[in-house]
Amino acid sequence: MKYSVAVLAAVAFGFSSAQTATTTSGYQKPSEAARPGAITNHGCYNASSTTWTKYPVENISTGSCTQECQLKQKKNVAAINGEDCYCGDSYPPKVDVVDDKKCNFPCPFYPEEACGGVDDMMYYSVFNTGLKLVVPDEDVATTTTAAATTKATTTTAANGVVSTVIETPVATTSAAATETPKKSTNVAGIAAGVVVGVVAIAAIVGAAFFFVRRKRNAEIEEEHRRNAAVNAFIGGSKPPSSSGVSMSDSRMDPTLAHRRMSDGSIADNQDYSRKILRVTNA
Repeated sequence: MKYSVAVLAAVAFGFSSAQTATTTSGYQKPSEAARPGAITNHGCYNASSTTWTKYPVENISTGSCTQECQLKQKKNVAAINGEDCYCGDSYPPKVDVVDDKKCNFPCPFYPEEACGGVDDMMYYSVFNTGLKLVVPDEDVATTTTAAATTKATTTTAANGVVSTVIETPVATTSAAATETPKKSTNVAGIAAGVVVGVVAIAAIVGAAFFFVRRKRNAEIEEEHRRNAAVNAFIGGSKPPSSSGVSMSDSRMDPTLAHRRMSDGSIADNQDYSRKILRVTNA
C-alpha cells in the first residue's frame, strides 16, 4: 500500500513538473472572435502594420501591453514582440498570418504567455482591445517584414532567473512595396499652361478681328471717295439730252429774274390809242 502511494506521488510530481515546464515556455492562445471591451487573441504574424506605434511599457506582458493600448492610447490593436509593445488601428495583411507555434517567446514578466517569437524572424502576437470589433487588415504594399537575422539568447542563472538577450533585425520592405512610385502630376503647371494658352488664343482672335474690321472700313471709305469723285464729275458737265434742246433753268440767270414771261408782247407803258408818225427815208 505504501508502495502504491509512493508511485502515485511520484507520478503526480512528474506531471506537475512537466506541466510547469510546459507553461513556462510561452504559449500563444488560438485566435478568437472579438468581444466588446475584452482583450482577445487575433493570431501570430510575421509582419507589422504601418499604423503601429511603439510604446514603452514596464514589466512587459500581454496584459500590460493590451492595457496600454486599450486604456491609455485608445487603440484597436495591440501587438507584442519580445520586449516591445505596439498599439495601432489595423491588423497586418492576412497573408502574413503564421502558425501560432511561431509565437513562442515567453513574456519577460509573465513567462506562461507568449510575447511574439524570435526564432528565425520577428513574430508578433496580435490582440484586439475590444474598442472596435471590426478592424481592417492593412494592404500588403504598405507593410514591412522582418529580416531573417533575429537571434535570441536565453540563459538561466543558478537562482532560476531567466534572462533573454534579443538582437533586433533590420526591417526590409515587402516585395509589393518596391514598386516604383507613380510620378505625381503637376496640377499647378498644367493650370498655368491652360490659362496662358487661352489668353494667347484670345489675343490672336482679337488682333485678327480688329485687322479685318480696319481693312473693311478702309475699303468702305475708298468706295465713298470714288463715288463722290464720279458724282462731282457728272454734276460739273452734263451731256446734252437726246432731243437736242438745251434744258436750262431761267431762274438761275439774274438778268432774267425780273422779266415777265410774256417777252415780245405789247408793252404796258406805251399808249397805243394815238397814232404815231414815223419818219422814214423814201
